[in-house]
Amino acid sequence: MKKVIVACGGAVATSTVAANKIRELAKREGIPVEVSQCRVNELESKKDGIDLIVTTAKVKKDYGVPVIHGVAFVSGVNIEATEQKILDVLKQ
Repeated sequence: MKKVIVACGGAVATSTVAANKIRELAKREGIPVEVSQCRVNELESKKDGIDLIVTTAKVKKDYGVPVIHGVAFVSGVNIEATEQKILDVLKQ
């Protein structure tokens, strides 16, 4: 089971959209995944045991976990490329 955190800057609206897209992607690809959501400022305390962080806000800190910018799920631009980056990490 892969564990993914989807983080946004403030409220949960954009992270909910991205989290749902990641769940759909993993299901379509047959990858068991647990997706949770948080705010960017909570990442440090929630990163343990996580395989991937997807953010809809800018993040510059290194959490020791792959970080993918997931704003494509909100904007609709470059979704395929973002999905491929996510799959590359989840299939490791």
